[in-house]
Amino acid sequence: MTNRIGVMQGRLLAKYHGRYQAHPVGYWQKEFHLAKNMGLDCIEFILDFNDADINPLLKPGGIDEIKALSELTGVEVKTVCADYFMEAPLHSEDQAIGDQSHEIMVQLLHNAAQLGVTDIVIPCVDNASLNCEESLHRFVKRIRCVTPVAEHLSVNLSLETDLPPDAFVQLLDACKSKRVTVNYDLGNSAALGFDPVEELNAYGHSISDIHIKDRLKGGGPVLLGQGATDFDAFFTKLKDLNYLGPFIMQAYRDDEGVEIFKKQLAWIKPYLEDFGMNFTNIN
Repeated sequence: MTNRIGVMQGRLLAKYHGRYQAHPVGYWQKEFHLAKNMGLDCIEFILDFNDADINPLLKPGGIDEIKALSELTGVEVKTVCADYFMEAPLHSEDQAIGDQSHEIMVQLLHNAAQLGVTDIVIPCVDNASLNCEESLHRFVKRIRCVTPVAEHLSVNLSLETDLPPDAFVQLLDACKSKRVTVNYDLGNSAALGFDPVEELNAYGHSISDIHIKDRLKGGGPVLLGQGATDFDAFFTKLKDLNYLGPFIMQAYRDDEGVEIFKKQLAWIKPYLEDFGMNFTNIN
């Protein structure tokens, strides 16, 4: 297994209905060809709450369509960013919402496994933040109901949280499954003021998916290198961890996507090359 370089879905396309990050309904297929032309290995698919029923990850025949495009272009879907669960958290106080999200998660796990997906990223931030003991308790209870499915299908439930390192480790321990892993988002950690070395020391061996991004401390996304992310410290420490998962470009975007993506890919390449990745196919 070797590291892959990929893109968060939609970053190479014009914004969908002006949204910063969304599954681009009706033209998502184009991104596979753009990613192929740039030499990228994979696309991290998005499952939104809106339009979930027509997302190819869930709709009948959708998985076959993704497979066909992957076979045609060589661009795989190995990870899924399940933004659905920010709008309808598994740990919602509303039992009906939690139950429905449980059903969606089980369906998503089975469908994603058909693609050979390794990770489903569960964002526990913003509306889904685990910001109190009650929410943490509900989340652990819910996630432990789906971990047997994830274990059977060999798919990681990769958590993205705003918890400090020690609290995140306690959460991972409470989930009691090696299939509950960590999605590390460089920009989000920087925005929260966390120390990447402290984070990687705490749970680095549990990281299975990495989002490359830069943000201002306490602020929003900016071009790579213009924010608070300490890329030097992060990649130096990451070398010690034998990380084999993907690097997903979730960097700052404009309305169109492609040119600003190319600029930032060129910026991050030296770090990834120093990490040992081969970029002979990257344009």
